[in-house]
Amino acid sequence: MVEKVVIDGHSLTLEGLVAVARQDVPVEVPREVLARVRANREVLEKLVEEGLRCYGVNTGLGPLSHVLLGPEEAEDLQENMVKSHATGVGMPFPPDVVRAAMLLRANTLAKGHSGIRPEVLERLVVMLNTRAHPVVPSRGSVGASGDLVPLAHMALAVIGSPYGLMELKGEVRRADEALRELGLGPLKLSYKEGLALVNGTSFSTAVLALTVHDAVLLAKAADAALAMSLEAVGGRMAPFDPGYLSLRPFRGQAECAENVRKLVEGSELIEHPGLRRAQDPYCVRCAPQVHGAAREAIQFARSLVEVELNSADDNPLIFDEEPSCRTGGNFHAQPIALASDVLAIGLCTFGNISERRTCFLLMGRENELLPDFLVPPGGKIGLQSGLMLAQYTAAALAAENRSLCCPTSVQNIPTGANFEDVVSMSMAAALKARQVLENTARVLAVEFLCAFQALWLRGPEKAGRGTRAAYDFLSSQGLRPLKDDRPTGHDVERIAGLLLNGQLVSAVEEAVGGLA
Repeated sequence: MVEKVVIDGHSLTLEGLVAVARQDVPVEVPREVLARVRANREVLEKLVEEGLRCYGVNTGLGPLSHVLLGPEEAEDLQENMVKSHATGVGMPFPPDVVRAAMLLRANTLAKGHSGIRPEVLERLVVMLNTRAHPVVPSRGSVGASGDLVPLAHMALAVIGSPYGLMELKGEVRRADEALRELGLGPLKLSYKEGLALVNGTSFSTAVLALTVHDAVLLAKAADAALAMSLEAVGGRMAPFDPGYLSLRPFRGQAECAENVRKLVEGSELIEHPGLRRAQDPYCVRCAPQVHGAAREAIQFARSLVEVELNSADDNPLIFDEEPSCRTGGNFHAQPIALASDVLAIGLCTFGNISERRTCFLLMGRENELLPDFLVPPGGKIGLQSGLMLAQYTAAALAAENRSLCCPTSVQNIPTGANFEDVVSMSMAAALKARQVLENTARVLAVEFLCAFQALWLRGPEKAGRGTRAAYDFLSSQGLRPLKDDRPTGHDVERIAGLLLNGQLVSAVEEAVGGLA
């Protein structure tokens, strides 16, 4: 368990980010990091005194960068840009996303290339540690010069502007009033500091990073749902044989198969001898390949996120060695947009195959071992519909996911009078990936609901160690077998929550050890 996160611009992990975002773990900045930031600031001040033209420091922004500004104007520019860029709309981000974005912004500043004073970095850390959260609208970023719009709303709160909003102690209030309650006054921005706060990928990365973390858990949960369904239909283990799979050595499919073998160990329900079908359908037989490909997508997204966590995504960057002020495009969020699209497609794949397994579980004439729609003993098919309509919900969510998986990272709409002529749409891509994740959790929850009913019909005492643990955990959380027709939407929502918060996976891992 993470007890404290130390930010230095180099060593932030995904686990550390989640701990700060969701568990309120305290953040600390070492003295040597503050010293590095201070030294970098002194370099910038010297460059400004020498009259060096430095973008966004003593020039206008974007298509206005040809305008050269005097010393006083250069300072006024910083607060002006924060106010003018705060054009966000829509529902605010949840607190975990805001906290993750604040941490990412602080970690970028801690690298010591942004030219800020240490007090800017320290203000972000104080706000994190006192749970003072800016209220940030979720729509408005195109991921061009990073997430300019949401970061500007965050910056309004950081500097204590009366235009900013902040949530403190469960209440939303003006940022200046909230900071005053914390014993903090307004923060007057100097050279480069407004730009350092608004220029970067922090919000897109925050949404994606939290989604990647949850997707890793969901991949394990998907394997558990698969294992329960495999037992429910008396399926064959040959497709999960490591020797067979080694001839096509993709890591993801090997991990899925390893998990399934571990989960069904000791089962008396698999390899049913009375089946007429020669092979299981693809939704069971090809599950290692399909789940494996989805796992590869998650790993790809994670690899890009982990680079971005400790990157300098600011512009311009100040280098002590020459010294110099270098401009470039590290703020461009194309890697985050692409990772989000790939992640969404991978998660959609989990939902596609899960919905097909749900359908197979409900087709007694096809799976051969279960009653149609899992209507319980003593029930009358036709008079009772059983879990027929649960599959409708899964189908609706799977279809919505497919529509959401049209790539966003190629949807270029130039901004800034065409000065920013290639934009990433990273925020739209990340928000979409989050929605696909939540939809997929519900699709898998439908499969768990049906597999739970099926194992109840076949005898949960005959299940494997891992699948029995999943069954028992769901029972402990109030899930009951369907003995008469009843509404099941609340069951699906409850199970989906247990998948996303990791509780079901934890219960299974307690029984069988860690899953891949």
